[in-house]
Amino acid sequence: MFAPASRYLTIQTAILEPKDGEGEARRIAYRRRRLIPRPAGQTTLVEHTVLEGDRLVDIAARYPGGPAQCWRVGDSNPVLCPEDLEGTGRRSRITQPAL
Repeated sequence: MFAPASRYLTIQTAILEPKDGEGEARRIAYRRRRLIPRPAGQTTLVEHTVLEGDRLVDIAARYPGGPAQCWRVGDSNPVLCPEDLEGTGRRSRITQPAL
């Protein structure tokens, strides 16, 4: 269901069994919440200095895993919004994925 490099691949599946108005249950499968790993516990592969016009996917595209791995850059740099990684001259960590 998820690609081998997906951040959700190792997250457990859970089942919710709500009852409809007549007491009949239906099963809904969902992935449990993914907790973002602590940046301090991740191994830094390289630090990237953001260039003018860089976006999160542009940064991720320069490193192993490619643009689909932009979540790794977000996990490694404690910011609330991806735009916070995009300031010219800012140094961003590129880390080994935390499992």
